[in-house]
Amino acid sequence: MKQGLSLRVSQHLALTPQLQQSIRLLQLSTLELSQEVEQMLDENPFLERTVEEAPREEFGLETADAPVREDDRLAESEGDFASAASSSVSDTATATGEAEPAVAESFDGEPDWEGDGTVDLAPDDSEWGGDAPARTSNQGDDERADATELARSQESLQSYLHRQALALRLSETDSAALRFLIESLNDDGYLEDSLPALASGLAGDDNDQFDDLVHHFQVALGLLQSLEPAGVGARNLGECLTIQLRALAHEDETEEEEQIRKTAIAICKQPMELLAKRDFKRLATLTHSNEEEVRAALQLIARLEPKPGRRFVDVERNVIVPDVIVTRVGNGSNAKFRVMLNPEVMPRLRVHDIYAGALKQHKGEGSQALSQRLQEARWFIKNIQQRFDTILRVSNAIVERQKNFFVHGELAMRPLVLREIADELGLHESTISRVTTAKYMATPFGTVELKYFFGSALGTETGGNASSTAVRALIKQFVSAEDQKKPLSDSQISEMLKEQGIECARRTVAKYREALRIAPANLRKAL
Repeated sequence: MKQGLSLRVSQHLALTPQLQQSIRLLQLSTLELSQEVEQMLDENPFLERTVEEAPREEFGLETADAPVREDDRLAESEGDFASAASSSVSDTATATGEAEPAVAESFDGEPDWEGDGTVDLAPDDSEWGGDAPARTSNQGDDERADATELARSQESLQSYLHRQALALRLSETDSAALRFLIESLNDDGYLEDSLPALASGLAGDDNDQFDDLVHHFQVALGLLQSLEPAGVGARNLGECLTIQLRALAHEDETEEEEQIRKTAIAICKQPMELLAKRDFKRLATLTHSNEEEVRAALQLIARLEPKPGRRFVDVERNVIVPDVIVTRVGNGSNAKFRVMLNPEVMPRLRVHDIYAGALKQHKGEGSQALSQRLQEARWFIKNIQQRFDTILRVSNAIVERQKNFFVHGELAMRPLVLREIADELGLHESTISRVTTAKYMATPFGTVELKYFFGSALGTETGGNASSTAVRALIKQFVSAEDQKKPLSDSQISEMLKEQGIECARRTVAKYREALRIAPANLRKAL
């Protein structure tokens, strides 16, 4: 084999670490960004939070790499930190559109938010550096817990059941069996695994111990199903409803009420498909009742709770904090919409002046690694600023194109695709996709995800286009106004849409109906 040299010219795309970080921060949700900021604060000593707003010319996008100024180090360490925090929150809440750094008018030109490299978030309770004093905060009587704190303080289903079990006089073995079953419940309050399966996981190959465990579990299951909320510890939906029906018995119950309740219990022992289909005749035959009793029993069953543990589910994961807030300014034809970033989700960060100044003055061993960390801190601030700038630009473009939605609601939504916003802002479609994923906007009609404003187009008789979002809203309106005794079929909804001038096939109607979680016509029929 002969060796030789050759020269080839090629092109390839190289993503710098800064660009990779910018892309990653752009696609993070609000919660994920908060976690990323906390991790960066722990890892990088040159990064710190600030309470007071930094000067606009100090840490802007253009000057993120500028040297640190010496004349305002540790300005926030003097005075009362609690007073400074309260003042900052008050200023944020009462700021006008001209004073807010993250506000833009959506229809009067380009966004006027230039950014200063300082992003708002609630201040931390600690300073960077081991020798720095911890901050103290005196909130006073007007302190209010936010939704996240309330969610954390909610009692779980297991804790609620364990507290009830303390009032039962049980042997040590039965008490342990009851605790084991309580911990085996799912979030809905059901016992998914069978008693033999639970016992076999503990006993192994010991048959005597297996039989003993099954016996204790059966006793514990009866005790568990007697606790509140009614229906907890059930193995299936029928058993759950039956437990709740038996718990409804009382001394003042009339014979008619008792008969309806017994009929309801008999219905719950039948296949749940018959209950879902409301097959009155077959249920009446199987339960040896008449159709009137079956109808009354189904009305009683409809008032029961199919998921006893629903109210104990940790609601923290369902808390949605909007990234963008849209408010209406003016009335009538002069109405405009003010688009602003939510200051509660914007972290306020800056480079630590003392550490940066010390690194600048003392160049020695290890200074290169520390200089790299300082550069990382400045790039992190710049990328966060750029993230919120991009979100605001995209939000302004969305609000400008979907102005009818903010005036009339979802029925006035127009078709919109990612390419339209990308072409308008000079960005790539993938960037718009990252911006609109897991980012939320607070509107006069509720908080919605940014992707909600994008929808495909459906043809109309006039040659125009209708948004799929508006069509889904129209389908929801048709179903809400239908005769419950004669619900609309997918074909009928398709014909009604054609009367409105919208070309929508039956299969498309079925797809939209399923996306809206609307049951078929046979399951929507009233009792």
